[in-house]
Amino acid sequence: MSAPQPIAPITQDVLTVPRKLPEGPVNLVGLTRAAMLDALIAAGTPEKQAKMRVNQVWQWIYQWGVRDFSAMTNLAKPYRALLAENFTVAIPEMVSKQVSTDGTRKYLARIAGGHEVEVVYIPEEDRGTLCVSSQVGCTLTCSFCHTGTQKLVRNLTAGEIVGQIMMVRDDLNEWPTPGAPKDETRLLSNIVLMGMGEPLYNFDNVRDAMKIAMDPEGIQLSRRRITLSTSGVVPEIARAAEEIGCLLAVSFHATTNETRDKLVPINKRWNIETLLNALREYPKLSNSERITFEYVMLKDVNDSDEDARRLVHLIQGIPAKINLIPFNEWPGAPYKRSSNNRIRAFADIIYKAGYASPIRTPRGEDIMAACGQLKSATERARKSKAQIEAEAGLGGSGN
Repeated sequence: MSAPQPIAPITQDVLTVPRKLPEGPVNLVGLTRAAMLDALIAAGTPEKQAKMRVNQVWQWIYQWGVRDFSAMTNLAKPYRALLAENFTVAIPEMVSKQVSTDGTRKYLARIAGGHEVEVVYIPEEDRGTLCVSSQVGCTLTCSFCHTGTQKLVRNLTAGEIVGQIMMVRDDLNEWPTPGAPKDETRLLSNIVLMGMGEPLYNFDNVRDAMKIAMDPEGIQLSRRRITLSTSGVVPEIARAAEEIGCLLAVSFHATTNETRDKLVPINKRWNIETLLNALREYPKLSNSERITFEYVMLKDVNDSDEDARRLVHLIQGIPAKINLIPFNEWPGAPYKRSSNNRIRAFADIIYKAGYASPIRTPRGEDIMAACGQLKSATERARKSKAQIEAEAGLGGSGN
């Protein structure tokens, strides 16, 4: 038998653009407090005042949602002019919004370079969850995921990630009014990094964006209301616990390496045993209660009683919840959704073993906003055009 071929490393340095600040005003959105401090000093803010100015500007941007420096009324007019001359407060542009019959909203957001990502807001009785993207496209090519059929274009910057939150708060009209009584009710109360891309392949930008979202003088989301979903980038899992500390979800989806290699190809690099060893340490490092295992239900692929029993055995000793996800079909998908009876039987085995096993209700299917269906509209259109040209024998480039 020939030796297995080494798998090329996948690096995090995948063209996070812009790599250098553009000529002209610097965007303050996405800068850490330390970076904002340096930027304000470089623009002429006296060093003795700089820390106070960061606090003031930070609150205007992230607590009140103000983008116009002239409206930052606790700053002197000359200082507001200095800010306007050197800086901008810019977020992704909302290109379109679709609203599902179940209330789910799907946004197409345009970022620097004309690229687009999808963002999904899911309203529920007791919460409002925003599904945020971390990359344009994805490197992982998970075979059941529509997003994975779009090649990776680049990482999002921290500003483009936190900017998705700000864009949706704009649409929900959820910025508080300065001086008004505090309202604890949140339409956007939870963040899940489950949109386009693998968050742990864009670690620094995701970390900085989530630190901004969690800042007590800004958007003020608890780390327990933020869930990062990974397909299993093992070397970054401990780092996520220590530097972000949010809840963790894992796209698990299979109980044997043979099947997971096909469904989640990153398994060839870090197999189930290696992944589970890293996950056993996460709750202790991050002080999280438990890990969520995401498990998509695929007919005759990973949905047998034997799979359910094997899953229970594998996660033994890990504080866990198993989210069972009925497969959300998309055009050309190579799989079918497991039947409702099969999903219920699978869930029952897990539940009787002592684990919570909720079956996720698909949301936004009518607007292709459900789990695994996200793909920027321009990429869909490009693929459709290429297919049309191929069928007509025109021999298009099919980029």
